[in-house]
Amino acid sequence: MSEVVREVPKKDRPQFRNIHITQLPNYRLPLAGIVSILHRISGFLMFALLPFVLYLFELSVRSEVSFSYFHGIASHWFVKLILLALVWAYMQHFCAGVRHLFMDVHFGLDKDSARKSAASVLVASLLLTALVGLKLFGVF
Repeated sequence: MSEVVREVPKKDRPQFRNIHITQLPNYRLPLAGIVSILHRISGFLMFALLPFVLYLFELSVRSEVSFSYFHGIASHWFVKLILLALVWAYMQHFCAGVRHLFMDVHFGLDKDSARKSAASVLVASLLLTALVGLKLFGVF
């Protein structure tokens, strides 16, 4: 008896490729992906602003005259915005780093809790930055 061999038609499988920069507005990144990208951006921002921070620190501890010069520089609104960007970078990087530490011990790896922890990182970093910004600009 001969066997009948049937050919099963192959389905067209979707092709997953890297997206181009022009396709970014059409691509919906999950919240955890946004937090991951912001973690990288904040780390780079802290690294890039490190010479500025070290210069301000050196001015503040050298002498009383240099401290008054530092105070004059730090009271300018543009410098305060740069410092606020640095505060945001630190808060974002710290909160996202704590989230990653929890994920390293296998806590919160499922989709729902990862989304909640990513949202909490964004909210916590923005709230802490807003508090420091209010203090920096003299609201309280």
